[in-house]
Amino acid sequence: MRRFQLLIAAVPLMFSGCSAGAASFDQAPLRSRAPAARTADTGTLAQRLLAAHNLHRSAAGVPLLRWDDQLAAGARTYAAQMASTGQLAHSPRQSRVGQGENLWMGTAGSYTPEAMVQSWANERRYFRAGIFPNVSSTGNWADVAHYTQMIWRSTTRIGCAVQRSGRWDYMVCRYSPAGNRDGQPVP
Repeated sequence: MRRFQLLIAAVPLMFSGCSAGAASFDQAPLRSRAPAARTADTGTLAQRLLAAHNLHRSAAGVPLLRWDDQLAAGARTYAAQMASTGQLAHSPRQSRVGQGENLWMGTAGSYTPEAMVQSWANERRYFRAGIFPNVSSTGNWADVAHYTQMIWRSTTRIGCAVQRSGRWDYMVCRYSPAGNRDGQPVP
């Protein structure tokens, strides 16, 4: 059986030592047994993850992201840490100031990079444009937080990494500037 997990991800931007007012992101992992469709393996991992994100950003009418090697390096370090501990949990906020973070975990080798990103994009079905955190048709912002980070208008850069450990793949994507800020509009 193939399985994957998601963990809500976003971090408030800090200005002059003050929080920008983001909601808490310490939520339990979301689970689903339905794997996303596989696609052809073309391009490098970075190219494929960037293209997958930009496909959804284009559909949302927001500017495309650029790949950032420094964000990817931080994502790689943290993905390796999760793989070594077997824990799907966000990195400490102080280790990624000004960066958002989406996490994913699934059965090793069962998902393409595009399918991993699609699992976050599937939250779009609950999304409604508005002022964050009031952007979910369910009334729970956590139901759309991966998707809103992906399409956050002011986010310009991304870096991701995938790490395999035994029976699991772990993916970390870091975004800068971070999205999911309370009181800010989402497309």
